[in-house]
Amino acid sequence: MSEQWKLTGTYFESCSCDVACPCTFLSAPTKDDCSAVVGWHIDKGNFEKVNLDGLNVALALYSPGHMLEVKWRAAVYIDETASEEQKKALTQIYTGQVGGLPGMLSTFIGEMLGVKSVPITYESNNKQRRLKIADMAEVEIEGIQDQNGADVSINNPPLGVAPGYTLNVAKSKNLNYKDYDLQWEFSGTNGFYSAFTYQAD
Repeated sequence: MSEQWKLTGTYFESCSCDVACPCTFLSAPTKDDCSAVVGWHIDKGNFEKVNLDGLNVALALYSPGHMLEVKWRAAVYIDETASEEQKKALTQIYTGQVGGLPGMLSTFIGEMLGVKSVPITYESNNKQRRLKIADMAEVEIEGIQDQNGADVSINNPPLGVAPGYTLNVAKSKNLNYKDYDLQWEFSGTNGFYSAFTYQAD
């Protein structure tokens, strides 16, 4: 890939699986399928000369079976505050057109439902994370603690959104999504959060 780009920030996700999501360990989902919403807040980012600091991106995905054995359906949402230039850059990154980890993950997607520019709220407060995508999705998770009050974490999972970072394990307070022809509503299911870095190959 000739384009030079890099993003750093924080991310979190929640899915329909029980805590901790077995898909992360290359196993079948808790139920027959896996429905998930992922949100990213970019602290610092650039695509060539386009500054991407402070923007939010989200992804909704549905896997109708084992995530490595079936193709996913997915939709991308980009912060409506992004300029046309920024939206174009983020679309290229998060639909996998310019490599990096999003490029690798895009190989699992069989149907890209679309890319929308919408209001996205991303909140991070201690062990709590909240994401709102217009009137289409709302996700809230809270980190799990061990018997001594320390974070529960996973290192080096074989399938993950933030390679190289320790995943904090969380549980959802709510996970609601309705767009395209997909709809789900869960609570008490899996969540993860951590820092992330993506960059060109």
